[in-house]
Amino acid sequence: MNNLNFSDIKKEIEIITSRSSGKGGQNVNKVETKVMLKFNINTSRSLNNHQKELIKQKLSNKLNKNGELIVTAEAKRSQLKNKEIAYKKLERLLKKAFEKPKVRKKTKPTKAAQKKRLKSKKLHSEKKKLRKNPEL
Repeated sequence: MNNLNFSDIKKEIEIITSRSSGKGGQNVNKVETKVMLKFNINTSRSLNNHQKELIKQKLSNKLNKNGELIVTAEAKRSQLKNKEIAYKKLERLLKKAFEKPKVRKKTKPTKAAQKKRLKSKKLHSEKKKLRKNPEL
């Protein structure tokens, strides 16, 4: 992950729990199963300036005004499972931010594909010509 250890980042994450929404009956009403992870990028000591800028650029839609990356999980009925899911989401997001995009290789259509395209265009134009009214 670009010379980055996720265990260092885990130490800087603030965990907030709350009551989850949705199905669950009494479990939803009394147990705080929703997990929210807040990771402040600006104050992080495990990231260098270049990494911080990369995250700000690539994950700008997931950051709040304070520069915090917020990830939530509430799919499971267990707080522990939701916490694991949230950590995996955060790790995936950070890995995605540090990935270098693949360089696009320019390609040309093959000769056969070009001929096929031109042939279909010619057939289409012939069909259109046949629809015209004959000039008297």
